[in-house]
Amino acid sequence: MTPQHLTMLTGASRGMGLAMARQLLGPGRHLLCISRQVNDALTAEATALGAPLTQWSQDLADTTGAANRLQAFLESQPASTWTSATLINNAGVIPRIGPLDHCPPDDLANALRVGLEAPMQLTAAFLRATTAWVDAGWRGPRKVLNISSGLGRSAMAAQAPYCAAKAGMDHFTRCSALDEAQRDHGARLVSLAPGVIDTDMQVQLRAGDPAAFPDRSRFVELQRQGQLTSPTEAAARVLAFLQRADFGEQPVADVRG
Repeated sequence: MTPQHLTMLTGASRGMGLAMARQLLGPGRHLLCISRQVNDALTAEATALGAPLTQWSQDLADTTGAANRLQAFLESQPASTWTSATLINNAGVIPRIGPLDHCPPDDLANALRVGLEAPMQLTAAFLRATTAWVDAGWRGPRKVLNISSGLGRSAMAAQAPYCAAKAGMDHFTRCSALDEAQRDHGARLVSLAPGVIDTDMQVQLRAGDPAAFPDRSRFVELQRQGQLTSPTEAAARVLAFLQRADFGEQPVADVRG
C-alpha cells in the first residue's frame, strides 16, 4: 500500500469544517472526520474522487470517549502507512448569548467541553499515539492545528464561555508547543484565528438579544458591509497556513497575518 497523509478533522459536517473537508479530499490522503453527524454528500464526493474517507459520528462533549476512540484508532495503525499525521481541532459551540449568569449550567459545561476540553483530550491522544510511532523510528511530520478566534484574544460582553474556551485553546497550544520543542522530532502546534466567516455561528450572533448582547450590531454590520469571508475561502486560507514552511514557529497566530 502506498503511504498516505493522515488528517483528522473535527466539526467537519458543516460550515468551514465541511469546506476544509471537501478541500482535503484526495487520493493521497486519508481523511478522518469526527462530528456528531455524518455528511452523506461528503461521502459521495469522496467516492467520486477515489479519496479515502472515514466519518465518525461522535459527540465531542464525550471528551474521554472521543479521545479514547482516536487513540485506539491511531494505535491500530502501522506508522509506515502514513507519510504525515495532522489533527485539526475545528469544532466549537456558542451557548446562549448573554451575561455568564444567564447561561444555563448545562450549556456552559457543553461549550467548555466541546470548545476546550475536547481539543485538549484529542491533542493528548494524538501526541501520545504518534510519539510512540516516533519512538519506533517513524519520522513523518506531525501537526496540530487548533481553530481559535479573535474572541480568544479580545474580551466581549455576553460571550464569556466562547471567549474562555478559545483563550484556553491558545494557551494550551503554547504550553504543548513548549513540551514538543523539548522532544526529538516533536510535533508542531498552532492555534489559528481564521478571520470572520459567514457561518451558522454568525447567524446565531446576529440573532442575539440586543439587550443581552451589546455587540450584536457589530456583527450585523459585518454582514451588511460584505466583510464576512465565505467558508470556502476561509478554509483555503487555513489549509494554506497549515502548509507553510514556518508552521509552528509561532504557536498562536492569525490567518490575516
